[in-house]
Amino acid sequence: MTHNCDDTTIKHAVDAGLRVEFLMDASGSVSYANRAGFAGAEEIHRVFSVVQQSRFAIVVTTAEWLECVAKATIFERGSIHSSHLQAQSVIARRTAA
Repeated sequence: MTHNCDDTTIKHAVDAGLRVEFLMDASGSVSYANRAGFAGAEEIHRVFSVVQQSRFAIVVTTAEWLECVAKATIFERGSIHSSHLQAQSVIARRTAA
C-alpha cells in the first residue's frame, strides 16, 4: 500500500542515496476510520503521492515511466520549496475565484 510499504521503501532508498521512481497507478491504499477521523483510500493515495514527489521520488504513471524508458529520458524529482511555492499559487487562484 502507498502509505505503508511503498512509503517506507521509498524513504529507505532515498536515505541510501538511491534515485526513486514511484509508479502511482501501480499502487493504492485502503480507507481508514478511527478516533482520529476518516480518510478515504483515494485521498490517502493522492496525498502520499504528492508528498513523495515533493522530496522523495519521481512520481509518474506506468505509461509515463514506459515512455521515459523507451526514450531514455527522466522526470525530475520535486523539492519541498518548489512544491510549497506551487501550492501557494494554487491557493491564491482558488481564493481569487
